Amino acid sequence: MVEHSCEVVVVGGGLAGFATALGMVEAGFETILLAPDPERADPRTTALLGRSVAFLSSIGVFPDAEALGEAIETIRIIDDTGRLLRAPMLEFHAGEIGLRAFGFNVKNADLLSVAKGKAESLSGLKRISATAAAVEAKEDRAFITLDNGDSVSVRLVIGADGAKSLVRREAGIGFSTWSYPQQALVLDFSHEKPHGQVSTEFHTPVGPFTQVPLPGLSSSLVWVEEPKLGDAYVDLKPERLSSVVEEKLHSILGSVTVAGPVGRFPLKGGSASRVAAARSALVGEAAHVFPPIGAQGLNLGLRDAAAIIEAASANRQDPGSAAALARYSARRRADIWSRTAGVDALNRSLLADLLPVQLARTAGLTALSAIPPLKRMAMREGLSPFAGLMGLPRTVRDVIGTKAG
Repeated sequence: MVEHSCEVVVVGGGLAGFATALGMVEAGFETILLAPDPERADPRTTALLGRSVAFLSSIGVFPDAEALGEAIETIRIIDDTGRLLRAPMLEFHAGEIGLRAFGFNVKNADLLSVAKGKAESLSGLKRISATAAAVEAKEDRAFITLDNGDSVSVRLVIGADGAKSLVRREAGIGFSTWSYPQQALVLDFSHEKPHGQVSTEFHTPVGPFTQVPLPGLSSSLVWVEEPKLGDAYVDLKPERLSSVVEEKLHSILGSVTVAGPVGRFPLKGGSASRVAAARSALVGEAAHVFPPIGAQGLNLGLRDAAAIIEAASANRQDPGSAAALARYSARRRADIWSRTAGVDALNRSLLADLLPVQLARTAGLTALSAIPPLKRMAMREGLSPFAGLMGLPRTVRDVIGTKAG
C-alpha cells in the first residue's frame, strides 16, 4: 500500500476531469488525477462554445484541438414540428456580434486524446490509473482510499466522476434525476454539399434534430427520437439509415452517407442539491446531467472547472477550505440552475401538445427573428435556443477571433 499526499485530487478520467486537473496544475497546485482508462471511446462530438474555448486555450489544450475540429459560424433554427403554430426560420451569425465563430465542433475522443497528451507533459500532475473507493473528510484534510489499496491525503477533492459519482455520495450530497420519453442517437456522416460552417437544428415534435459541422464534407448529428423508433433506426442497414438522415435534413446537404457506429443514449437530466460539501467539490456530470440539447453538458462542466480553479486560487493557503467552497458554490449556482431550467423548458415545449405552450415558444422565436436588437442581445447574453454560445467577455472574443471589417 502506498500513501500519497498532495493539495488537490481530481477523481474521474473524462474530459471534465482531465481539464480540471490540467487547470489546477497550471494554477500552481500539486495535483493527482485518479483516472483509469475508459472501457470504450466516446462516440460523441462537442460544440465547444466561447468560454470553453478560452478555458481550454488557457490550459494549453485548445490550440491542438482546434486543428481537429470545425468552426461554427452560423446557427440555424428550423421549426419542423408541422404544427399549426410554427416559428419562422431563425439564423444567428457570429459576424452580427463581431465574432469569427461561435465555437468549434470537436470529437470527444480527439479532445480527450489531446488532454491526455498535455497531462503526460506536466511534471506537477501525477496520474494514477485507479479510482476512489472511499472518501473521508476531516477538518483540515480529506483522506481517499483507492480501489487498488493505496490512500491519498489531500486538501481538496474534486469529483468529476460522472452521474453516479462516489465523491458526491461520500460527501452526503443529494441528487435529483428525471427522464424524458426520448433517446438521443449520435453519429457522424459525410455529405455531398459543403456545410459552410453552419449548424442546423430542426425542432421536431419528438425533439431536436441537430447537424453540427465537422472538417471537410462531414458533420455530426444529435438526433432525439422516441425510444422504439430510435432502436429501429439503429438496426437499419447503413444505406437505408443514410436515406432517412438525408430525408430528415430535407436534403440541405445533398446526399449523405452515415459513417461509423451509431451511439444511443437515453435522455435524462439530473442535478445535485449543492456543488460542494466539506473538502469536496463537484464538476461536470457529478453536479449536473443534461440531455444533448443546446450544447450545454461539457461546456457547463468546463465552466465548473474554471470556477473551482479560480476559487482555489483565491484561497491558496487551503484550496479546500470552507471559504473556497462557498466561493465556488456562489459562482456556479445561478449558471447551473438557469441552464438546467432552460434546456428542460425547450425540450418539454417541443413535446407539448398544449396550444398555449406552442404559442409561447413560437412567439419567442418570432420575436427574435423580427426584432434585430433583441436578436443581437440574445446572442450576446446567451438567451437563444442555443443558449451558451454567446454573451462572451473580451478575453473569450480575443481567443475565438473577431470578424474583420
